[in-house]
Amino acid sequence: MDDPLTQPSIDLKGRRILAVDDDRINLRIIGGILRHEGYEIAEAASGEQALELYPSFQPNLVLLDVMMPGIDGFTTCRTLKRTYGDKCAPVIFVTAKSEADDVVTGFDAGGVDYLAKPFRPKEVVARIRTHLSNQQLVEQQKMLVDQLSKANSAKDRFLGMCAHDLRNPLSSIRGLAELMGEGAIGAITNEQKEIVQTIHGASQSMLQLVNELLDVATIEAGHLKLVKEPTNVVEIVERSVHLSNIEAAKKNTKIELVRIPVDPIVDIDRNKIRQVVDNLISNAVKYSPKGSVITVTIHSNGSIAGFAVRDNGPGIPESERHKLFKDYGRLSVQPTGGEKSTGLGLAICRKIVEAHSGTIGVDNPGERGAVFVVSLPLSK
Repeated sequence: MDDPLTQPSIDLKGRRILAVDDDRINLRIIGGILRHEGYEIAEAASGEQALELYPSFQPNLVLLDVMMPGIDGFTTCRTLKRTYGDKCAPVIFVTAKSEADDVVTGFDAGGVDYLAKPFRPKEVVARIRTHLSNQQLVEQQKMLVDQLSKANSAKDRFLGMCAHDLRNPLSSIRGLAELMGEGAIGAITNEQKEIVQTIHGASQSMLQLVNELLDVATIEAGHLKLVKEPTNVVEIVERSVHLSNIEAAKKNTKIELVRIPVDPIVDIDRNKIRQVVDNLISNAVKYSPKGSVITVTIHSNGSIAGFAVRDNGPGIPESERHKLFKDYGRLSVQPTGGEKSTGLGLAICRKIVEAHSGTIGVDNPGERGAVFVVSLPLSK
């Protein structure tokens, strides 16, 4: 099988090689071999001259003799690496010596390979082609990564614009459906009320999806801005429990808050952490059977504080735990009341919590249920 580095798809003609040797005959030999392969060659008779030529020639590779008058090859290589860092061209040492100490010294100096004198043309061509091919592949990879990064940024901007433009009309549809369902704009029949409830439910699900897409786009674009302030954990959780109980009552479900003797204070963006609490409680209600009791517990220990949400659902299948907290990471377990799930909520929670230098995790405490635990650094 052919070596992939020798495939004709990699065109190395025109690549620039700086050959450094105080022996003019060696320069003539190596230059002849490489020009025949289509490379552009610049020659230097000393380390000092190589350092002077390097910035204007900008070689793709340097062939560097070890033993030269003035500064030797090892010193020249170290100077190049120190000056140009990661952008320095790979250096192949050329030497008549092959002792182990010389090889080690060359690699320590920053070299990538050795060529022994007298030159064997096929070996010279093969070694140089290998290193130039690797370099070109790295350049192509970097170019591809840059293109993907730009495409991803464009996608996030487009997603954010679409989500933003859709949110207002969806909010209006949901609001109008609520008014119609409550009879605020006139009496409606039971059949019409059923249709209105369907419209309300669908618009609510779509609005949730749009909001989550907007959150993801904002976070992925690096635009998540936190406005932190010292905040009582109990205050945030208590408010969320109170409001969530109103929605949970539709499933005859109750949410209980278990307090602790102290009120831990953390530096957080109140709105963002409240979003995390709401999401975890909403999930607990969504995946628990009707008539369940969901427990929310405050904890504080050492340098951290936070909360835990325990549901009565089927728990997290061990084979699917890796999907949690990932974008669109849906599990096989289904909501108990036909609620919709986008697979984005937990991913957003993870990103918000990690932006606060906190942690979020999950555990199956028994035969049924799951416990989601969020921990945040205490205020100093």
